[in-house]
Amino acid sequence: MKKNLLFLCSLWFMTGTAWYAQAQPVQRLVEVVVSPDHADWRYKSGEEVTFSVQVYQFKNLLKNVTIDYELGPEFFPTTEKKGVVLKDGKITLKATMKEPGFLRCRVTAKVGGNDYAGMATAAYDETKIQPATADPPDFDMFWADAIEEARKTPLNAQFTLLSEKCTSTQNVYEVSFQNERPNSRIYAILIVPKKPGKYPAILQVPGAGITRYNGMSYGDNIISLQMGIHGIPVTLPQEVYRDLSGAALRGYTRINKNDKNAYYYKRVYLGCIRAIDFIYSLPEFDGQTVGVAGSSQGGGLSIVTAGLDARIRFLAPRCPALCDYAGYLKGRAGGWPHYFQTDKPAPGEVETLAYFDVVNFARRVKAPGLYYWGFNDTTCPPTSMYAAYNVIQAPKELKIFPDAGHWTYPEQNVLSIEWLRKQCGK
Repeated sequence: MKKNLLFLCSLWFMTGTAWYAQAQPVQRLVEVVVSPDHADWRYKSGEEVTFSVQVYQFKNLLKNVTIDYELGPEFFPTTEKKGVVLKDGKITLKATMKEPGFLRCRVTAKVGGNDYAGMATAAYDETKIQPATADPPDFDMFWADAIEEARKTPLNAQFTLLSEKCTSTQNVYEVSFQNERPNSRIYAILIVPKKPGKYPAILQVPGAGITRYNGMSYGDNIISLQMGIHGIPVTLPQEVYRDLSGAALRGYTRINKNDKNAYYYKRVYLGCIRAIDFIYSLPEFDGQTVGVAGSSQGGGLSIVTAGLDARIRFLAPRCPALCDYAGYLKGRAGGWPHYFQTDKPAPGEVETLAYFDVVNFARRVKAPGLYYWGFNDTTCPPTSMYAAYNVIQAPKELKIFPDAGHWTYPEQNVLSIEWLRKQCGK
């Protein structure tokens, strides 16, 4: 079974499915290996970490190699050295942190005019990290009112059979349904078992960007709905999405981010709820077993959906984005899309973004979840992800692959798929 799932995962990577943000990095000519002295990469506040740095070429230590390195909290290095020559190709570096967080050692070797990087990120009392983002007192009322208003618009669902994607056991459709107002539509790929019966369902929420979707199958006995968020069909030629990324939807994460009623993600979050409404409208749905999964932006949207909708029975977020935006205002890493990393907040931004920060949806999650990420993630900093994870009171399990960045090993994907199928009773 696991070998088959590994094969399926490789197929999803090759066909461009956007759930998993990136494949594992390819092997490079020069390998920079950075290793902390605790096998699990975890430390107590005030404890010293020793990073072993080794630079290899052709599996041998590279002598007289020049490196640059930096040490310190992620995105806030406190020690930087340039032009350090390693006569025997290795060095040890020591550092510590006095408070919960993540301490990163990043090393760049300069060989033949090229840069080769490696890093390791040590966790310090990571289970004690708490959000920097405030929880608005009217948060629940704001979203309850928004969902109630959205549901005044009928779904008016439309189905287009994609015969070339159908199999002997599954029908595949491009579907659309109205979202928060008339003519504002959500588009998605729906996969439904052909065999008559009632089936569980999984909502697949997307990572960041604008792209086409192929659908995500979890087997012949599970309904899946892979949704887009931008209100455009999800089966257009890829160049259409490329052009939108560079024009009308360029920087969509920042559209109206100082107005909670007009911010881009309000429509997105409501679209996730309407997607669950759509699943409940399907005659093939069993009427109770529905989960949500996604990676990066989709990891954040998974938590948002589960925090807003009590119908969600389980969730499987990977490296969730959109977590703890205000971290930067407290001198530590905040979540993607890193609103305050370099820019000071404009009037109203901090207050508005609190209504959309994943940490505040995480507080409200009631469904069991499988979460997983790596400490070396530079897109979704682990500090921001733990800020959300640590406030979840529902049953939860976290799978850590310490050296993983914003990508997954195939084995991680297998764990998630097996877990999701188990929650579906399959």
